[in-house]
Amino acid sequence: MRSDGTIITNHHVVAGADEIKVVLADRREFDARIVGSDKRTDLAILKIEPGALKLPFLLFRDSDDLEVGDIVLAIGNPFGLGQTVTSGIISALARTQVGINNLNFFIQTDASINPGNSGGALITMDGRLIGINSAIYSNKGGGSVGIGFAIPSNMVRSVLAGMTSKGRIVRPWAGVEGQAVNAEIAASIGLKRPIGVLVIKIFPKGPADKAGIHIGDIIIELNSRETNDLEALKFRIATQSIGERVPVKLIRRGSVRQVVLQIKAPPYIPIPNRTQLKGLHPLQGATVANLSPALLDELGIISQQTGVIILKSQRGKVANRLGFKLGDIVLKINGHEIDKVSTLKKLVAHTKDSWKVLIKRGDDVLSLLIPR
Repeated sequence: MRSDGTIITNHHVVAGADEIKVVLADRREFDARIVGSDKRTDLAILKIEPGALKLPFLLFRDSDDLEVGDIVLAIGNPFGLGQTVTSGIISALARTQVGINNLNFFIQTDASINPGNSGGALITMDGRLIGINSAIYSNKGGGSVGIGFAIPSNMVRSVLAGMTSKGRIVRPWAGVEGQAVNAEIAASIGLKRPIGVLVIKIFPKGPADKAGIHIGDIIIELNSRETNDLEALKFRIATQSIGERVPVKLIRRGSVRQVVLQIKAPPYIPIPNRTQLKGLHPLQGATVANLSPALLDELGIISQQTGVIILKSQRGKVANRLGFKLGDIVLKINGHEIDKVSTLKKLVAHTKDSWKVLIKRGDDVLSLLIPR
């Protein structure tokens, strides 16, 4: 992607690798190092050192300009046969039900993509990058059945721009959480058809809050692009530049309005205050931290949740034996709400005859009654 030897591939191609070699078409080989790898987008950035040699590289094409029926070429190394180019068309855009990562918004193509094509370029007829081949749909026998998926170039560009020197992605953030408007919600608020994303939570003093977006608003466009489901809204936010001001069109009480949203990096507010809990209580041995937008993003959790999260449970300690896991959010202990680590520490400091712990695990809320 750059003449200095910056290379994009899939996260799943290089995950767990001890050694990576990049072989060019003219058979030159280079040792490569991972600059950063992002499981959430299934993208990884590699770097080789070509010395004084300036390597040829691909230019980006705006993936939002694609249309169904456009002719594309898929480049890869199927089944280890060597560099191979296949052709096809764009079969569909904005596929959000693929389930490969939690920022689903794939280009679907019928260009033949097989095992070994992952990380290869999907290009337009003018030779510009519009996607990274990432997955295929297979039947029980395996192999390609003419349905392949590529990560759009706008997401690739965003990951490349957001990669820090420490190999972490700083992702654009808007401080808003929503759910897709279904037929039932649409009927209840007087819409003629399901459209947009219903805002259900806003981070206080975050970008959405400052832009004047309210809970109950329905976001129908971001930066002049439709947001007909939650995945589309997440993708549109993730592909903006940090600091950029973008127009947001929304419906509020039946009226269409427009506000300006300034995209920011997720903040560590409140500070994590990572703490390992000690003492005689159910969370003994657990390492906990205050939730913040930046910590949620670091853990790959799409939420505006506040409170205290479990980062680790030490083997052999009570929390580990009781099955507390990474990502569990502690909501209440014995009826008391947990808003921060210091509150949790005070509540577990005193021995009780029994403990009632309420946690959120994924989309589920679990209640545990634990005798002394």
